[in-house]
Amino acid sequence: MASRSSHVVTELPRSPEDERRSRMLKYTIAMSIRVVCIALCLVAPGWWLLLPAAGAILLPYFAVIIANNVGGGSTGRVRRPGALVRRDPEDRS
Repeated sequence: MASRSSHVVTELPRSPEDERRSRMLKYTIAMSIRVVCIALCLVAPGWWLLLPAAGAILLPYFAVIIANNVGGGSTGRVRRPGALVRRDPEDRS
């Protein structure tokens, strides 16, 4: 007879609402840093202007990459209740 495995709540992925909230928070923080970089572009003298300008130009790209990185925190495969159980064809129990 096939053994039944128990299901654990911690094996489930994050809810879509939690995932969306996390992505929005990461993106908002990155865009806030970009606003600071733009403000620094107005007051930075000489060659120092390149640092906040590079931040203001490159941050949107990296913000999207970081916000959409959903691979972190995954515990692995999700077990579904009622999934097919592989049995040996010789096992007739």
